[in-house]
Amino acid sequence: MSSLPMQVALMLGETIQKMIPVTFVLAAVFTVLEHFWACNPGAPWWRKREIITDICYWFFVPVFARTMRIGLLIVGAGVVFNIHDADELIAFYDNGHGPLSQLPLWVQAILFLVLSDFMLYWLHRLFHGGGFWKYHAIHHSSEEIGWISAARFHPVNLMLGTIGVDVMLLMAGISPNVMIWVGPFTTFHSAFVHANLNWTFGPFKYVLATPVFHRWHHTSLQEGGDTNFAGTFPIWDVLFGTFRMPEGRLPQDYGKDEAAMPREIAGQLAYPFRR
Repeated sequence: MSSLPMQVALMLGETIQKMIPVTFVLAAVFTVLEHFWACNPGAPWWRKREIITDICYWFFVPVFARTMRIGLLIVGAGVVFNIHDADELIAFYDNGHGPLSQLPLWVQAILFLVLSDFMLYWLHRLFHGGGFWKYHAIHHSSEEIGWISAARFHPVNLMLGTIGVDVMLLMAGISPNVMIWVGPFTTFHSAFVHANLNWTFGPFKYVLATPVFHRWHHTSLQEGGDTNFAGTFPIWDVLFGTFRMPEGRLPQDYGKDEAAMPREIAGQLAYPFRR
């Protein structure tokens, strides 16, 4: 086996290896939290009808995202900055480059979170219309939203969404080292907002996205599915008129707009190309 396939195989194995303990920790945390503060009654997450599908996504998405992110960064460096040598690529991206890399790492991390969330807000709205919806519909297809539903994304949605935004910001000069802080936060927070929890954070609901905030986004398009597009900071929804959290009410029904969606991962990945 040549060195490149071996390196790719090792990277994929390393990604899955890292995800296993993270998965067990999140499963334990949200099993307890959802037991005491459930937003909607029903079976626990591990008895979901489509739990196998969600588990497949849970491990497939990190592997796919890491592979595509690295590949796009290599292509981007070659096309935009004319860097092709392996050692030069490592040196170029290792600690960032340009003015942004001169900022303290914690400032870069905050900048990364704010800028990525702003861009993803608008991309999220884009995916709710026209020909893009058929890709994003996979994420909205689950009728039993739980923390493990967070990874249910079509690869096209990922490429034009989080992966593309990450690559743009890293190519702009932000150091990949911010992922030491940003990575664990985004993984936990993404699982958190999909968890079956009745938490709203009271007056802080405008500061950080909560489970109730995001669960409204997973209701039907008429009820709330075209609101609450922000992934992390609801201020974008407040500023652009898409914020929805009815006082004294909790979201109830999910995935109804895509009731005909295949339930297995292979069918869902093929779904947009059959429409």
